[in-house]
Amino acid sequence: MVAAASLVVAAGAVAGVLAAFGDRRASDEAAPPEVSASPRLAPLPAVPSPSVPATAASASPSPSPSARSTRSPAPSRTDTKRERTGAVTGRLYRHPDSQVLAWVRSHSGDPRHAVIASRIAEQPAAVWFADYAPATVTARVAAVTSGGAALGRVPVVVPYAIPGRDCGGHSQGGAPDLDAYDAWIDRFAAGLGSGEVIVVLEPDSVAQAECLSAGDRADRFASLARAGRVLKSANPRARVYFDAGHSGWNPPATQAAWLRQAGAASPESSDGIFSNVSNFHTTADEVAHDRRVLDALGGPAGLGAVIDTSRNGNGAPADGEWCDPAGRRLGRTPTLSTGESRIDAYLWVKLPGESDGCKGRPGTFTPSYAYDLASS
Repeated sequence: MVAAASLVVAAGAVAGVLAAFGDRRASDEAAPPEVSASPRLAPLPAVPSPSVPATAASASPSPSPSARSTRSPAPSRTDTKRERTGAVTGRLYRHPDSQVLAWVRSHSGDPRHAVIASRIAEQPAAVWFADYAPATVTARVAAVTSGGAALGRVPVVVPYAIPGRDCGGHSQGGAPDLDAYDAWIDRFAAGLGSGEVIVVLEPDSVAQAECLSAGDRADRFASLARAGRVLKSANPRARVYFDAGHSGWNPPATQAAWLRQAGAASPESSDGIFSNVSNFHTTADEVAHDRRVLDALGGPAGLGAVIDTSRNGNGAPADGEWCDPAGRRLGRTPTLSTGESRIDAYLWVKLPGESDGCKGRPGTFTPSYAYDLASS
């Protein structure tokens, strides 16, 4: 069985999901930045064969950064004496511009309205930046982070523009090459402001890296390490998390070795790891997986993990179905207070109700799917 983390189709310029913690009052909502449909995330099969290495389902060569063949590898140094600042606390920010909120505002008479509004639309989720639009990305990121700062809430943002993302699958796109990506990250970082913010850095960029050649993988990891340093330098209160796949994918030691090359063990780049983005594995399985990855990763004792719990209430389907599988339900509501050691947050990175492409068009909000998730 092949593995292909989260096949993400960017359905528009900026992929916006939602974000904040249960405030219904219009006065609590910042002016929305320009946001379009969120990406479609199509998760890895639930139980990949342990006898087959994880490779991309539709692995085609990623853009060849031949001009970067001498690019310096990501720093492997860890500084065990320097620990990061404590994990973010407080409340998450609900961004006022999302597909689910648009649906709720325009469908007050729909019989599904109350369930979708209360169980999905009122919860915070990540805001995705899945397009390569250098001229506007700073302002769009700033609109989200300033909105959170104005309310004393913590936004969650997802840069998703690494070249060769999805290894040539459904989510082709992103920056044309790593030099362009580095410049895009500089512009992204310029919008982070000075308040608390969580950055979920490039889903699948590490866990799916086996589809790349050794040289291309080293170049990608060097860019990711640089991205972490740039983001944290631009805003020291930013918490940057790197891709740890999920509990049904790469062995923790393999994942940790790649993460170390990508700078995830360095406090200059990283605050830890994220897992289960757009997938369905149980929170308990992800907690155990993330702790094993962190143990193997090394680095400062303060490194933690955040887990996507948006659709994992019933766990992963036994048959490995990833495209809007039936019988799933919402997972734990987003929070920065997990009660679990080394687990910094439960987040909704993938917005429940935005289709993987089977119950609706990829990346679009599908009320029937949202209702099924919210009412199960």
